Amino acid sequence: MENKKNTSPKSASGSESSGSGKKSAMQSSQLMKLFEDQLKDIYWAENALVKAMPKMIKNATSEDLKKALTSHLEETKGHLSRLVEVFSLIKVNVEGKKCDAMEGLIEEASSIMEECEEGSMRDAGIISAAQKVEHYEIATYGTLRQFAETLGLDKVAELLETTLQEEKEADLKLSDVAMDAVNIEAAEETA
Repeated sequence: MENKKNTSPKSASGSESSGSGKKSAMQSSQLMKLFEDQLKDIYWAENALVKAMPKMIKNATSEDLKKALTSHLEETKGHLSRLVEVFSLIKVNVEGKKCDAMEGLIEEASSIMEECEEGSMRDAGIISAAQKVEHYEIATYGTLRQFAETLGLDKVAELLETTLQEEKEADLKLSDVAMDAVNIEAAEETA
């Protein structure tokens, strides 16, 4: 029997179109179901952040922190648009699934803002809460990108990689704000 190389064209997702048995089997696999579930989870989480971040911005007193949070709020809106594109590429309806982890992180941020005195102490608390959110998102987008690569969803993997890099940059920006002023000022304040 002659071994024919599959020459089917690639689809918009970057995977081979329905002519490839191995690729299409992967895309109907348990991993694909988990991938879709986790996409819905992070979609809910990003929407929840868009609603929660204005409160963090309002409660921040450091201009650098306000600027970093405002910038990331705009990026987060872009993450949502990118997720909509991912849902479209894999032909799944755009919908969120409640993310208990993000709900907990947002609740913790609210508690910190209520319990901390206004000023650099509260700013340090906001940075702490925001970095926990960033680390959750970094872990999620890194995992989703890897799932997409395994599933042969090249374009999807590229989109998720872009968001992953933005999340890492936001985390670094928050670290810079903390180390350059906020943490030092909070340490100098008396309890």
